[in-house]
Amino acid sequence: AAAGPLCLILDDNFYYRSMRYEVYQLARKYSLSFCQVFLECPLECCLQRNRLRSHPLPDETIELMATKIEVPDAKKNPWERNSLILKSSGCTSEDDEQIISLLATALENPVKQNEEDTEQKEADRAICAASAVHQADQTCRRLISQAMRDARDKNLLPSEMKSLAEELNKLKVEFLEDLRQGDTWTKTNTQNQDSDPATTEISSFQREAANVVNKYI
Repeated sequence: AAAGPLCLILDDNFYYRSMRYEVYQLARKYSLSFCQVFLECPLECCLQRNRLRSHPLPDETIELMATKIEVPDAKKNPWERNSLILKSSGCTSEDDEQIISLLATALENPVKQNEEDTEQKEADRAICAASAVHQADQTCRRLISQAMRDARDKNLLPSEMKSLAEELNKLKVEFLEDLRQGDTWTKTNTQNQDSDPATTEISSFQREAANVVNKYI
């Protein structure tokens, strides 16, 4: 029997549009199909589900994500035209049919490499700016993970580890929000003019995180 189409399912929050756009760019590069299913979920439900996890995130992290999540908008972003928004409270047979229809449409219309125009290029530039925040987010996560490992090696009490994690995550949230708004954590007159601004800002976050850790060890 002939093999059917291969579908790759990326199951993640992808709350920044830039995160999803990176996947779309890969599809465009290799002329593959692309579509996305967005599950709407009330904030209170998200908080309840998070608390049931073995390693829940602080509530404020979920709350901030809820305010920052970017819903697919095909009118503003043509590349999101193959999108489906569903309620996450329950899946019905009608939802199944919509998903199958979405997949069929995407498979019949793979992304072409030359599908770009001036308007889309402008959108690309805006998304690249958002991507910088996303990259900073990933770097902060790695720094926090390392800080938590270092703190664990110091035999901190579970209650202290929990408080430390909450403080570091709160610091990350504040840092990313300031970065998104264009506010810097580094004084202009102390910056090296030849240094990369993003690297300089991350270094500032790393110093602030170290100050938080030092309160506990």
